[in-house]
Amino acid sequence: MSDIAHLAAAIFRKGAGCERVLVAIAGPPGVGKSTLAEALVPLLPEGTACVLPMDAFHLDNSVLQARGLMASKGAPETFDFGGFHATLRRVRDREADVVIPLFDRAGDFSRAGAAVVGGAVKFVLVEGNYLLSDEEPWSRLAPVFDFAVFLDVAEAELERRLIERWLSHGHGPEQARERAFSNDLPNARRVLARRRAADMELKF
Repeated sequence: MSDIAHLAAAIFRKGAGCERVLVAIAGPPGVGKSTLAEALVPLLPEGTACVLPMDAFHLDNSVLQARGLMASKGAPETFDFGGFHATLRRVRDREADVVIPLFDRAGDFSRAGAAVVGGAVKFVLVEGNYLLSDEEPWSRLAPVFDFAVFLDVAEAELERRLIERWLSHGHGPEQARERAFSNDLPNARRVLARRRAADMELKF
């Protein structure tokens, strides 16, 4: 059984007797969290799973610029934690049709009202960098999740993936390296240094 199939089976078992299960898929930027989340959806019973991305709660670039945070975009303080936390609590409480934003990575902005977590969804796969962070206020997320998985990868491979990601978004080689080394890798080290334990850890 592959790691992904094994994880899907563990999530399915966790859902026994539950109306809704919130799964944290955490790890540094570029490790493959969104890829894993999307791969899990078809492995769970049809129509019962959806993805809720933390990246959709990025503060807009205009807000980051006004606060002098643009250079550290992706750090914990560059997200709307309050909005994210409130949304997770609404999902946890099984409110009907919780409307959520999605992040447009190519355009580098969030789209409001871009998806809906419907009442029939049992497994909500929440993916993001700081879901298992022990830093305040992120540590307040701990009671929200029923199951947590952490994705890890060797730093050299992470560097390669981050550079490749920026290249795929149209950046030149030098700019891609600059974005990866000045911003993404410091954030990745922060994720790794300040994380709580997960129920399952995968090399991905």
